[in-house]
Amino acid sequence: MNDLPSMIKLVALALVVASLPLSWWWLRQRGASTRTRLAALTVVTTFLTFDLIVFGAFTRLTDSGLGCPDWPGCYGQASPLAARADIHAAEQVLPDGPVTWAKAWIEMIHRYLAMTVGVLIMVAAAVGWRIRRELPHSPWWGFATLAWVIVQGLFGKYTVTWKLYPAIVTAHLLGGIVLLGLLVLQHESFRDRPLRLRTRTGWIAAVLALLVVQVALGGWVSTNYAVLACSGFPSCNGQWWPPMDFGHGYTIARELGHTGAGELLPFDALVAIHWVHRMFAVVAIAAVLVLAWQLWREDDPAARRYAVTLAVLLAAQFVSGLTNVVLDWPIIAALFHSAGAAAMAGVLTSLWARRHQAESARSASAGVAWRTNPTAAAR
Repeated sequence: MNDLPSMIKLVALALVVASLPLSWWWLRQRGASTRTRLAALTVVTTFLTFDLIVFGAFTRLTDSGLGCPDWPGCYGQASPLAARADIHAAEQVLPDGPVTWAKAWIEMIHRYLAMTVGVLIMVAAAVGWRIRRELPHSPWWGFATLAWVIVQGLFGKYTVTWKLYPAIVTAHLLGGIVLLGLLVLQHESFRDRPLRLRTRTGWIAAVLALLVVQVALGGWVSTNYAVLACSGFPSCNGQWWPPMDFGHGYTIARELGHTGAGELLPFDALVAIHWVHRMFAVVAIAAVLVLAWQLWREDDPAARRYAVTLAVLLAAQFVSGLTNVVLDWPIIAALFHSAGAAAMAGVLTSLWARRHQAESARSASAGVAWRTNPTAAAR
């Protein structure tokens, strides 16, 4: 967007949209302390970030990623309304192509929501710095989150300008999960609800890491349109080990639908992409089930609530993933699958944060005990 007036209009529109949740937040927190207000703003931002991830999946699933083929505006304009002539011309050439009136609006609503989240994080970083001595975490967390939003914006830009380059689209999805995790960590630091469990933070972190790998593999399936490469379940195309081309399927530096050499991507590569996601799902499911079982055996009722939540989300993920295969990828099932993955990542991050709080508190208590009575602490 080289037109400065259009850029100003886009920024103004983003501020107007962001003013809606900001006004709601401000009115709801009248009379509260600044720290309490910041904690509430973190909740609002976390909720909208989850919505952004889900709407991003909707944008991808409806093939609306190129609904506006430039960035950050739409044909150099702040909204599809001002770009209707260009959109209409593109529709005349390709009525079912990447640019349609509906797809342009879906793409721009996704960008408006992303800009709203960015404004809220900017406000939170500024407020956090103002009360930095009252924060339960480092004030630099807010600026780190803001920096990550900028990185996400660049991923969004290159998703469009590089024409849905699979590696960029997948990185954009993972970036959204990271952003959600950063916000959940800040949210839990405000709540300060340590969980004293037998289950260690290292194991929780390992399960979270396995989930992130599975999300990346799922994103690779979606961005390469490999969901329907395997028909049937649990076998793939009637075979337990179908013909697969892992080399071309997992070449990262390539354009959508093509090999690294620029040739059309063979079908066996799509099968490999899909099958790896299925196989790794077994590992991820097993890890989450073990963790849920360990949490269920804990004495703390909060741990049992985490166990039930993880089990429910896991069941929903299995059903939605299976539905994608046997019902030929209905959009509602695919959307629930993406939402479930983000929700599970958020729950595991929350669990890790609360367990880490307990371990940190215990370490701090041990340190105090050592300084006051080294002999007793050694026992």
